[in-house]
Amino acid sequence: MDSFSLFFTTALLAGGLYWFVFFFGSAERKGKRAVSLSGGSISRDNLQDNYKQYWSFFRRPKEIETVEKVPAFVDTFYNLVTDIYEWGWGQSFHFSPSIPGKSNKDATRFHEEMAVDLLDVNHGQKILDVGCGVGGPMRAIAAHSKAHVVGITINEYQVKRALIHNKKAGLDSLCEVVCGNFLEMPFDDNSFDGAYSIEATCHAPKLEQVYAEIYRVLKPGSKYVSYEWVTTDRYDGNNEEHVEVIQGIERGNALPGLRRYDEISEIAKKVGFEVVKEKDLAKPPSHPWWDRLKMGRIAYWRNHVLVTVLTWLGIAPKGVVDVHEMLFVTADYLTRGGESGIFSPMHLIVCRKPEA
Repeated sequence: MDSFSLFFTTALLAGGLYWFVFFFGSAERKGKRAVSLSGGSISRDNLQDNYKQYWSFFRRPKEIETVEKVPAFVDTFYNLVTDIYEWGWGQSFHFSPSIPGKSNKDATRFHEEMAVDLLDVNHGQKILDVGCGVGGPMRAIAAHSKAHVVGITINEYQVKRALIHNKKAGLDSLCEVVCGNFLEMPFDDNSFDGAYSIEATCHAPKLEQVYAEIYRVLKPGSKYVSYEWVTTDRYDGNNEEHVEVIQGIERGNALPGLRRYDEISEIAKKVGFEVVKEKDLAKPPSHPWWDRLKMGRIAYWRNHVLVTVLTWLGIAPKGVVDVHEMLFVTADYLTRGGESGIFSPMHLIVCRKPEA
């Protein structure tokens, strides 16, 4: 090979590597880039230790069940996964039924807009996003309804990301983000015209505690809409495969324990809500919500190579590869839960706080 060919080949390989590392794979073609993957509020030197700490919670299951331990457990999880979620999935950390002929992004937005449509709120009214993440649903709902949306998340890093996204979207006047525990919310009684949670209250050790808090801050006559993660009527606690799948979902998503589908409305009534509607949106004729996970398997291996390269180069902190691997294993459990029909991430419940 002559010197020119050697130079050209070297330059081509170097340029390809630079593009692969610095430009490839940002979430929904915008937002978080692979080169910026981090451990949220965790310093890069401590990410791997925090990953080990996360798994240590499952060696002490009774601690996961206590209100005092759960915030740290969930906060650690979202420090570990937020950047990877944004990069590989998008800014809305939830599932939605697939819609034939529509993109995943469109299906996600429709799922979010449906939640606020069920609240029957007017322009300018104030609604609460319980467990807002980096604010993907919040921005879609604010843009659609023109309501003022206040989101709460336990994770300080997610607050920072949400504020950045809100400003970029030109929605910072309609979207507000608060760092706090949804089991003890820093809001006055009877202060919101509506509330929703999208696959978030599954992190609560006891659902009645977060439902009671939501009930407290809602104005009389206002509605609350939630998409809950549940085990369905097909789940058999004596079936070893069923148990393995549900435990895999719990461990890969920082869940104290999944609830049965028939517990949700009873808990809502227990804290004082009237149940207006209840439906599992994952059931037919709904199209499979897990298709997106199955289609993403090739992307996973592509992305896994990338995070491995980034870690080897010292760009991504140690531990990112472990977190990425954990999420892939969890995606398989989620897919199996969906295909078998024993798990749903979109058990819809619409509640109303009675008039005074």
